[in-house]
Amino acid sequence: MKTKVQFFFKRAEALVALLILSLYHAMAQSAAGIDQATAEVSSYIDPISNLIIAIGAVVGLIGGVRVYIKWQSGDQDTQKSIMGWFGACLFLILVGVVIKAFFV
Repeated sequence: MKTKVQFFFKRAEALVALLILSLYHAMAQSAAGIDQATAEVSSYIDPISNLIIAIGAVVGLIGGVRVYIKWQSGDQDTQKSIMGWFGACLFLILVGVVIKAFFV
């Protein structure tokens, strides 16, 4: 009876050791994959950030033209329009800067 219990525990120890080694191997592979993914994402940050800033500049130009047209036509809503376009432009430019700061 004692030998069966000892055999069971030795088998359980071997199974636990095999499980730990396989988890260690899997973690090593996933760490290499995470490093590769981080490097790949980091290579896209500058172009995406510059694109967002450029979109913010275009939105600012379009907003400036639209506000100028409203102002020339005598619309009473020009201040509200200025704040809306300025807020959108500022948001896009800040998002581009924050993305660059967050990932670099």
